[in-house]
Amino acid sequence: MTTAKTLLQLAGADLNPPRLGDAALVLIDIQNEYLAGPLALPDARAAIARAAALLARARESGAAIIHIAHRGKAGSLFDRGTERGAIVAELSPRAGELVIEKELSNAFAGTDLQARLAATDRKNIVLAGFMTHMCVSSTARAALDLGFRTTIDADACATRDLPDGRGGTLDARTIHEVALAELSDRFAIIARGDALK
Repeated sequence: MTTAKTLLQLAGADLNPPRLGDAALVLIDIQNEYLAGPLALPDARAAIARAAALLARARESGAAIIHIAHRGKAGSLFDRGTERGAIVAELSPRAGELVIEKELSNAFAGTDLQARLAATDRKNIVLAGFMTHMCVSSTARAALDLGFRTTIDADACATRDLPDGRGGTLDARTIHEVALAELSDRFAIIARGDALK
C-alpha cells in the first residue's frame, strides 16, 4: 500500500511556510459570536490563544496585518454594533491595522481584500480564524484563484459540531481536521506548532 500524498506533494511544491515578515496575516472572524450562544466553538479559546501569539509574532516581524470581521444584520448573529459582533479583546486591532467587514463566507467576495493585499506587494498570506470548514476554507480556495500562496495556522483555527445528515453529529475536531486535509491537497500549506516564525 502506498502512502497518500497531496496534489501539492505530487507536484513537488514548496511546502515550507513563509517567514511571517514576508507575508500578510489575515485573521478571519475571530469575534465574540463564537464564544457563547448557538455558534459557540468548543476549541475557540485555545485557537484564540494561538492566534494571539501568532499576531504578536507577526507584529514583531513586520508582517502586513488584516483583520476580517463578519457583519450580520442589526439584532442578528454578528451584529457589529454589539459586543457579540466585536473582534475578541485578545486580538483587538491596533492603530494602522486594517479591518475589513464582509457579508459572505469568502473574505474576498464583496470586499477590497484582494486590492489591499496587492498593495502590500506580498504573495504569501497566512490565515487564522473561524470557522475552519467555512470562512477559512472558502477564503483559502479563492486565494489560490487570485494567485496567492496560502498557509493556514491549523492551531489558530477552530470550528463547531455539525449534523451528519443521518441523525447524528460530526464532532468539531473531526470537521476541523477534514477541512484542513482537504485544503492541504491543493489550496494551502498547513502549519502546526511553531512552524510560522
